Formats: sequence, C-alpha cells, structure tokens
Amino acid sequence: MKAHDGMYIDGTWRPAAGRDVIEVVNPADEQVIAQVPAGDAVDVDTAVRAARAALPGWAATPPAERAARLAALRDVLVARAGEIAETVTAELGSPLKFSQTVHVGAPIAVAGSYAELAAAYAFEEKVGNSTVYQEPIGVVGAITPWNYPLHQIVAKAAPALAAGCTLVLKPAEDTPLTAQLFAEAVHEAGVPAGVFNLVTGLGPVAGQALAEHPGVDLVSFTGSTAVGRKIAAIAGAAVKKVALELGGKSANVILPSADLARAVNVGVANVMSNSGQTCSAWTRMLVHRDRYDEAVGLAADAAAKYGDRIGPVVNAKQQARVRGYIEKGLAEGARLVAGGPEAPRERGYFVSPTVFADVTPDMTIAQEEIFGPVLSVLAYEDEEDALRIANGTVYGLAGAVWAGDEAEAVAFARRMETGQVDINGGRFNPLAPFGGYKQSGVGRELGVHGLTEYLQTKSLQF
Repeated sequence: MKAHDGMYIDGTWRPAAGRDVIEVVNPADEQVIAQVPAGDAVDVDTAVRAARAALPGWAATPPAERAARLAALRDVLVARAGEIAETVTAELGSPLKFSQTVHVGAPIAVAGSYAELAAAYAFEEKVGNSTVYQEPIGVVGAITPWNYPLHQIVAKAAPALAAGCTLVLKPAEDTPLTAQLFAEAVHEAGVPAGVFNLVTGLGPVAGQALAEHPGVDLVSFTGSTAVGRKIAAIAGAAVKKVALELGGKSANVILPSADLARAVNVGVANVMSNSGQTCSAWTRMLVHRDRYDEAVGLAADAAAKYGDRIGPVVNAKQQARVRGYIEKGLAEGARLVAGGPEAPRERGYFVSPTVFADVTPDMTIAQEEIFGPVLSVLAYEDEEDALRIANGTVYGLAGAVWAGDEAEAVAFARRMETGQVDINGGRFNPLAPFGGYKQSGVGRELGVHGLTEYLQTKSLQF
C-alpha cells in the first residue's frame, strides 16, 4: 500500500530527521502493508515552527475564506471517500461497508458542519460598552487515536481551522496511512502552507514532544485516561490548555416499561460496532431483575449473529488485552453466555463477540474499559439502584436510556453523570457536543461547543 516516507510540514512532504520507521500491519491477516517514518522531537519542532509562522496569516484570514477552505476539504474527502475507506479497512481491519458509512461518512459530515459554522459564527459581539472578540487560541497539538482514525482527526482539525488556529497532528501509530491521506486532502483543498502539519511517530516520543513543546498553545488528545493524565500534567506545568476525550464505561439502562427486545438488540449492536473499539460504547446493560433472564437470552442470541460480521481488533496487544479481560470476568464469577476468550480464527487479531451475565457492579469487567466486543449484563432492583450502578464508575462519557414513555427516560437521563445520553435509540448528531464527565475527559468536541474549545476571549471597553 502506498505510503509517504516523510512528514507533511509547511505544505510539502519532507524527509524525517531520523531513520526509524513504523510498520503498518493489517490486523485481519497480520501482514505488513506499509512503513512510515517514526518522527522525533526534531520533526515535531520543525512542524511547530511552521505552524507558528503560519499562524498570523491564517488567524487574520476572514472567516468566510476559512469556511471556503473547509468546504473544499469536505469536497476532496467526498471525492476520495472510496480510497480512504479502503485504507481504513486495511490498517484498522474494519469491514469495508462500515468504513464507508461510519469511518468516512461521519467525518465528511463533520467537516461540512464546520464549513458552515466558520461562515456563520459570531466571532465578535457587543456587550454593553464592550466589544468581545473570539480569537484563535494559537498553535494546536492534536494527538489522535486509532479506533476512528479519520473522524478523530477531522473532529480536531476542522474546528481548529475554522477558529483560525494552525496545528500539528500526531496520529496513532497503528493508523498513520489515513492521516497521510487527510494531509493530501488538506493540500488539495488549498489550505495555506504551515497551517496544517503532520508528524507520524510513537506516542512516548513524538506525542510527548508535541505536548511538551513551548510553541504549542493547546493540546487536544483523544485516548486512554492514563495517557490523558500525563498530558494534563505536562500541560499544567506550562499553564497550557488541554482538551481531553478519554475512556468510558457507558451504561445502557433499560427501564421496565421499555421495549425490551429492541433495547437489547440495539444495545448489543452498539457494543459490537467497530469490534467494540468505541470509547462511548454501552458496555454495561442494566436490566430490571424481573426481566433479567429474558434480556440475557436476547443478548446472547443477538451477539451470536455478529461472529462473522465484525472485524478484528487493531493489533496483537489489544487482542491479548481483551481476551485477558474475558478471562478475568470468568475468574471473578461472571457467567459466559456468548463468546469467550478463545481466538475464533487462526490468523488475524479477532475476538469473539462476548456476553457476560451475573455481572455485579464491583467486578473488573463492570468497572474498567475493555475496548473490545464484550458486553456485561447487570441486574438492578429499582430505579434508584439502576442510577447508582449507572453512575458507579470513574467514567462518564455516554449512555442510553430506554422507556415506554419518553419523559420517563429523559428524567432518568438527567440524573446520569455522563456527557451524552441516547433516548430510546436516538441517532448520532454531528452537531451535538461530545465529551465526558469525571475521568472521561475535559472539554467537548463537535458542533459549536467543539469550535469554542479552540477560541480565547478578548474584550475591549469603550
């Protein structure tokens, strides 16, 4: 598979400072499909300097022109959607149809939304005898994960560009080819040199160098809570702003009045989507004790249908991690009703769609993020018990509530300590703010709330 052997910095592809490389592996067959350079602190410094040099010009560019570049970027992504989807499938293992509709379709919609927001947003307003300006925060260091490689890039790059910021992107080492295609799209869309820069590399090397760089004004990171803490500490030492989208252990609360079959089937599909590698996945299904056995049976039947429909997890380390959690669930007394720790195929990093019953809130599989196709079904006694279980983790990223009466579901959802809740299967909204409570992060992505993360406020009094 074609890959650039350099970094995209200041509008051109240039050689990396060192000779180290990263091998890109197809997780479906374990074959090396490409190599990209493993950037270091020198590459990061070069990229940040380019971004700083480009900042005054891009910040002064009228919002309408920034909107036009974003619209052009969206159009390039549309034109190259097939190629991008095939690349995501090759380096992430996602089934091609899912890559087309979700991994590429969703970020195209997000890019389009920021083209519209950049043109319509009020970057200045009158407040009494003051004029209040919303100005770009500066140079952004964006560090993105592998699970939704294009979406996570667009969710950071599009609002940053709309705000007038320049940026340096360090993508996940497992999925750098999608990032290179995005850099090509930025170039083709006519974004000025230095406004967007790409450095591929390892997190502890290039990622840390980017977070530590004094020329970076905001670090936007999506990934594990453990790494998020380290980045927050680095940024805190320099009084540098961070936006962190971290882990999740979201609850899918099925109230007694709900359509149980629909709630269970949609809940299982949510967990199995992207092979369970979704931070907002509803990995804890909460069902009233009176209907628990029925729900467990429905969940087991639904999971069995996904055996040949989901792709592998991203790499061997992730496969071992997920299988380890399944073994931990068995060791702690959870009852396996679908799947299990055994690898379903001899080749590729596949994990069987797995469902556990008799899970208690204190079990490891009910508290820690697994990031694989593993669902825990928990019983609750009454609504207050369900709320206690739902809020009983360190995370608060997403969730779902099902009830026969929408008002009943909304009332419960308002008491959940989480950033986003789907009511009776509500659809994904690319304009709604996405982000978490507690250890699921700081800040929001998507829509106008995502745009404001990249702005700072100045007031002039008259």
